[in-house]
Amino acid sequence: MGGGSGGGAGNMMGTFMNMISEAAAQYTPEPPPPRSHASTVEASESEEVRQFRRLFAQLAGDDMEVSPTELMGILNKVVTRHADLKTDGFSIDSCRSMVAVMDSDSTGKLGFGEFKYLWDNIKKWQAVYKRYDADRSGTIGRSELPGAFEAAGFRLNDQLYNMIVRRYSDESGNMDFDNYISCLVRLDAMFRAFKALDKDGDGKIKVTMQEWLQLTMYS
Repeated sequence: MGGGSGGGAGNMMGTFMNMISEAAAQYTPEPPPPRSHASTVEASESEEVRQFRRLFAQLAGDDMEVSPTELMGILNKVVTRHADLKTDGFSIDSCRSMVAVMDSDSTGKLGFGEFKYLWDNIKKWQAVYKRYDADRSGTIGRSELPGAFEAAGFRLNDQLYNMIVRRYSDESGNMDFDNYISCLVRLDAMFRAFKALDKDGDGKIKVTMQEWLQLTMYS
């Protein structure tokens, strides 16, 4: 990626990748479970997981996968039951992005394991959101953001927080629930992808142009 302006862009991208590297090194999520058909019930599964399989079967429809449109309907039904979560609703674009970063086999939809991983995270992050909405505004303010993100498992530096506020918060620096979830889902996916590519664990990755485009365009 040469050219007269390449130096500035390269420096900016290098700084960004270093910030991701530092943050990813401290992020230790449970990996998504291997993909399996929803009708497969392992003998070792708990009753809770069996119940979730039954719920998934109802939500996913005949193809037994959750599409972005179905995900949007599910999440918007959930948030309407919580008046203390300020949101203008999950958009189809944000749901497409969430499906894309969770879609390990590139079907454009979420299977049981992928959806359960997402669902479990959303439940966990919802509890954090409520806990860190100290002023009960229904949003996470700029000053509340670092505590909320760290409690969710993400320890970031000030530069990353500033970037996140510019991208996901309103002009006053307040982040509503749908933007909070969309941001964390993407962060989780980016950190997992970075760790998977950093095979020697040195905090650096090397990707081809094709790999970079696949990683960034389908997200």
